[in-house]
Formats: sequence, structure tokens, C-alpha cells
Amino acid sequence: MGIRATIADVARTAGVSASTASVVFSGKTAVTDATRRRVLEAAASLGYSGPDPRAASLRTGRSGIVGVVFEEHLRTAFLDPVKTALMDGLTDAVAPLGAGLLLLRDSDAGAQGGTSLGTAPLDAVVLVGCSGRIRESLEIVHSRGIPVVVVEGDAGEGVPQIRLDNRDAQRHAAHHLRALGHERVGIAALPLDAERARGPIDDERLAAATVAVTIDRLAGARDVYPDAPAVAASSSSIDEGLEAGRTLLAAQPRPTAIIAQSDLLAAGVIRAAEGAGLRVPEDLSVTGFDGITVDGLAPYELTTLVQPAVEKGRAAGEAVARMLAGDTVETIHFTCVFREGNTTGAAP
Repeated sequence: MGIRATIADVARTAGVSASTASVVFSGKTAVTDATRRRVLEAAASLGYSGPDPRAASLRTGRSGIVGVVFEEHLRTAFLDPVKTALMDGLTDAVAPLGAGLLLLRDSDAGAQGGTSLGTAPLDAVVLVGCSGRIRESLEIVHSRGIPVVVVEGDAGEGVPQIRLDNRDAQRHAAHHLRALGHERVGIAALPLDAERARGPIDDERLAAATVAVTIDRLAGARDVYPDAPAVAASSSSIDEGLEAGRTLLAAQPRPTAIIAQSDLLAAGVIRAAEGAGLRVPEDLSVTGFDGITVDGLAPYELTTLVQPAVEKGRAAGEAVARMLAGDTVETIHFTCVFREGNTTGAAP
């Protein structure tokens, strides 16, 4: 293997100072087009692709990388518009730091070999959710002394959290159905734990549940309907909502309303109702949660809770920036807004 060209070699070949060559790559200071072209041509001729990031890390004590850990497969996470919006906000907030995002799954936290939470050069970490396996990630981060922020999960004392009023918001939707006269209500729930198993939620499954969002939204619905049957989905998707809806609608007597813990689940429940020959909302009322746009849902406009997903991500990124600056960061609470659509009506 040959010796790697340096910025000094590029500067010498281009006939400029090392500092001028350096700013061409950093972009922090303007240079003329002719100078930039001369430096880049010299770099290409030497096979120089840019500064070694390890050198910058040694100079600044920073890697320029913020880790983001999800409690699900990344391909699943980015099918969820809420996660995508959250990442948009997070990306915007860390951009002024000059930092990039490294996406990790919780099961990769302690992986041997390759990139993992235990070995990656990270300045800070954002944990999205705080289920059982994510808590293992939290222990690794603490052991490395890396600043950490948790989005929607209880990470214990001393860890700043970005929280949403999940229980209160879901209770609001349940009160809305109660005011419409509904007595028989079912719940289409998000996954309970890292296993993400489908099926009815009994006391034993609920006691072992680890996903805070699911637990809190279920508690909010049952504050109003204590005996409401609930079915867990394996993800937030229309297909999973269809399966959960079919299960709930098979009960006798059939529910007159279903509370879905996401808008995608709610869309699937509406499909299940249509497949059973039921009209929404005349025969079945449906509520969602998130306030996203669901393609193909017309003529329905969901009755739902609108959450500020982008703002949650931005708050997490801003918290990271403040922690890296040495500031103390407190937990931040966000509130949902109830939005009544045409998927809820008087109980039949």
C-alpha cells in the first residue's frame, strides 16, 4: 500500500499554501474558482480524497458523528412517516454542528466486529424509544461517558427526554367516543416489546410490556374504557391495522368503535371494516394517532391526535448540541392536538 497523500502534497502540487488547500476542502472560507479548480485537480492527480477524519477527531476531540438508535429494523422504521419526520427535525438541528448521523438498531448495540454502539466513534447518542433492548444500549452509552438523549421513553434520572403526552392525548380521543355514546370499544395497539408479536393483550403480556408509547396510549384509552379489549400489531402499518381490525371485529358483540394507536393502524382498521360490510362512521367509529397524511384514505379524514414529530426530532438535536456545549438539559414535554374528522360519529 502506497503512502497516503497529504494536504501539504496537494498544496505543493497546486502551487498554493497549505491553508488555502485546506479551506477548499472545508468550505469554511471562500476561494476563487480558479484556485479551487487547481487544488481539486492536484488532489485528483495525487489520489487525495480529502482530510482524514481521524485527524480532525484528534484535534477537536470530536468525531462529528451522532448515533441514532432505533428499537426496530431500520427498514421498518423508515416506513413510518412519524419516524421520517422525526429524523428530518433531528437532521436539521445537528446540521450547524457539522455532524453526521449514524443509524444503529438496538440489537447491534453490543455487536462484536463492525460498527456498533460500543465501538463507533460517537460524540452523542439519541435513543428513539426506551424498550428493554434499548435500555441495554443506554448502559453501553453510560459506560462510555457519551451524552445521550431519549425520545419517547423513560431512561431514568439524569437523562434528558423528549416526551409526548401519550396518555392524556389518547384519553381525549376516548372521551370523544364516550360523548358520542360508544360503550363497546376495541383498541388496535402498537407493538408491546422488542419481540413485536401480534395478538390479544392480556394481563400477562401487558405486565411484561416494555414499549412506553404503547403502554401509555393503552392506559389513556382504558382510563375511559377499563375493559376495552386490545390487540397488538407487529408494526405501525396499514397491513397490521387490517389484521388487528379483523380480530377486533370478530368479537361478539362487535365493537362500535376502535381506537387505533397510529394513523396507519387506523387506516388498516377502516379497510377491515369495509371488508366486513361495515360503514365508517355509521356502523364503526375509528380514531387514529399521529396526524400524518395517509395516501389512499379519501374520502375519509381521520379523527386523530396530531403530534409534533418534526419538532420532537429538532428538540432532540438541539438537546445534543447543548450537551456537547456543556450545558444542562432538562426533559422537554410536547402536547398533541385533537383533530376531529369524519371517521367518528354517534354510536349505532
